[in-house]
This record gives sequence, structure tokens and C-alpha cells, in this order.
Amino acid sequence: MKRSLLIISGLLLVACNNITKKNTSQPDEQVVGTEEKSELRTKAETFFKSVSALPTEEISEQKVALGKKLYFDTRLSKEGNISCNSCHNLETFGVDNLSLSPGDTKELGGRNSPTVFHSSLHAMQFWDGRAKDVEEQAEGPILNPVEHNIPNAEFLEKRLRQVADYQILFKEVYPDQKEPITFKNIANAIGAFERKLNPASRFDDYLDGNENALNQQEKDGLKAFIDNACITCHSGVTLGGQMFQKFGLFGNYWEYTKSEKIDNGLFDITNKESDKYFFKVPALRNVEKTAPYFHDGSVSDLAEVVQIMAKTQLNKELTEKEVQDVVTFLKTLTSDIDEHYKKL
Repeated sequence: MKRSLLIISGLLLVACNNITKKNTSQPDEQVVGTEEKSELRTKAETFFKSVSALPTEEISEQKVALGKKLYFDTRLSKEGNISCNSCHNLETFGVDNLSLSPGDTKELGGRNSPTVFHSSLHAMQFWDGRAKDVEEQAEGPILNPVEHNIPNAEFLEKRLRQVADYQILFKEVYPDQKEPITFKNIANAIGAFERKLNPASRFDDYLDGNENALNQQEKDGLKAFIDNACITCHSGVTLGGQMFQKFGLFGNYWEYTKSEKIDNGLFDITNKESDKYFFKVPALRNVEKTAPYFHDGSVSDLAEVVQIMAKTQLNKELTEKEVQDVVTFLKTLTSDIDEHYKKL
């Protein structure tokens, strides 16, 4: 896996799916666009991309419906205690707001559960990037003994083949297969559903040309975000999620986060000393709603997170105004999915 320590512009654009819902909340203060503000938006368009500009991926309604049913089904855990929605709750912006999530046996996982919103737009999945897309990612937790605790693929296939609804639904979605209820198809359908969870925010409205979508403090925060080189890692359509980066370029991260455990990150997969403390850069969409933060959920306050990132990654001490402005800007990335996706 390739690492890049510096991205100057745009990053990867991932072809994806339909936009599900646009956030209609308005900023507290409306401002009239000026030439200077238009220059800021022009600069922003260099580093970021609106979700509305992504090409549409055609996915059948039947496959999305099947994926949704599977996403909420506790039969995808051995003892029936959890579903995908347990750790990635669609009612709460795709997370459970816990530092670490309890699995089927109530044992806690080793890393924070990130939001499933916009995850299909990432270049890789999991904090260590071990899955290439949401379909491959869906396989991992199901077979993980600490998470869904399903012993093997055959166990789950046999269980679901005994469900009359699934016999019908899988045959409709995968009509050319003699036995459509397979582990690969289960993950494929879940991934199809997750590809519908890409709502647009006020920041997208701004990128699409509405100068008044952001108020002045939010624009100041955007400018501070760019000027302080946060865009080195947090750019592209998801403002992150496209690369690996060492957490703690200018100091041990755990000394700032007060983490109880030191996580070696990518090193645990590659055993390369140079990969120690490397993690997938988290995407910032809906960051206002997805606390606690970092791979271990060690920090709950967003302003503190901004300060920690400035110190550990940029070797900078931001002013109180810069921190508050950046936090205010980050809140413009908040967006919610359509209600019909949230429940069966």
C-alpha cells in the first residue's frame, strides 16, 4: 500500500451513486458575495469536490432493498445481538457515538467505529485500509469473533437459506445464479445499500455556486482550514479517506490524546517499522455528529481535536479564533440521509 505524505490538490474522485438528501439547514448569518469571497470559493474548488458533481451509479431498487434488510438484520450475528446498524446507527449519522463498540458477545472492539455515511467514496476501508471497498468491508465484521462472531461463511449462508423472504429476494437480485444466497452476495447487497448513503451538505451547496450558503465565520474557518494546510490530508470529495498518514508527525499522538493503549496502526498488517502509527486519514463529513474521535475514540471535543491535529500533524499552535472558526466551518459538512433509509 502506497502512502503519500503530501497532497496538494484534489485527491481521488470515486465514482459512486445517487445523492440521497440535501441538508436544508441555513447559516445564522447571510452575507452578500464579493469578489474576495468568490476567490475563496475558487480556491476551495481546487481542493474539494461537491458530492453533487459525482457521476451516478445505477443500482437496482431490489438490490438496495435487500442490502437494507440485511443491514438491519441481527441474524447476521451469531447470537443475534447486533446488526450492522448497531455500530453504524443510521439514526445517529452512521455511528454509535461510543469510543469502542460492543460486539455480539458484548466484548469491545479494538478501534472506533467510523460513520458509514459517505464511506463508499473512500479509497479504502477500515482504519488500516485492509478492504478496498464497502462490499469487501462488509465481510470483515461478520466473521470477526469480537464483532458479529459468525464462525464462517457457510454458517451464515445456511442460516439465511432457511429464511423464506431471503429465498425470494436473493433470487430476484441475483436471478442467474443457481444458489444466490452466498456470502459474497450478502456483502455485495449490503455494499449496494451503503452506496446510497451520501447526502449533500451546505458546503456542497457552497461549492455548487451558492456564495451565501456559508456565513462569514464559516468562510473564515474554510480559509483557516486551507491556509493552515489541513488540506494536505483532508481534501477531495470526503475531505479525507483517501490516503494513509502517520498520526504524530511532530510528537507521540498518545501524549496529546491521553490514549489508554498505543495502537501501532498499519504496522500490525505490514510489520514494517516505517508503518508504525500510520492510519487511514479520517474523512470529515459529518464530523460534528460523529464524536468521539480518532481511531480509539479518545477525544470527544471537536475543538480539542483541531488543536491536537494542528500540534501533532502541522507543528502549529492555532489561535482560539482559528480553532473556533475551523470548528464552525466543519459543521457545514453536516448532512443527513432520507428518513426511509433509517428504518425497515
